[in-house]
Amino acid sequence: MSRKTDKTDSDWARKLSAEQFAVARNKGTEPAFTGKYNDHKGDGQYVCVCCEEVLFDSSAKYDSGSGWPSFFQPAAAENIEEETDQSHGMVRTEVLCQSCGAHLGHVFPDGPQPTGLRYCINSASLDFVDRKEVK
Repeated sequence: MSRKTDKTDSDWARKLSAEQFAVARNKGTEPAFTGKYNDHKGDGQYVCVCCEEVLFDSSAKYDSGSGWPSFFQPAAAENIEEETDQSHGMVRTEVLCQSCGAHLGHVFPDGPQPTGLRYCINSASLDFVDRKEVK
């Protein structure tokens, strides 16, 4: 799949903090309960920290108790893509930004209705746009 955003690692390193780069570009994970959006209650949209693609809406956010921001669905299915992740001796479904390929987190089949899904997303991969500022 072709990407809308095509930057080099050097470009991303200049734009992102060290933590954001490690998570979003190198498939890292922030420690549980440390991300700035884990307990965040704002009304708005969560966008990709790299390319600002709209990924999740606050109306789909819930407290999963996992230590990471959790959503039961993306804002638009076409804005994310999923890949099989077989790292760390597990088989999981990785969630990426469709626009730039940023690693967001993983999706699990143990979420609430209406989808039964839990998109477990790293805060370091996200920025938040208040509903009042959404275009």
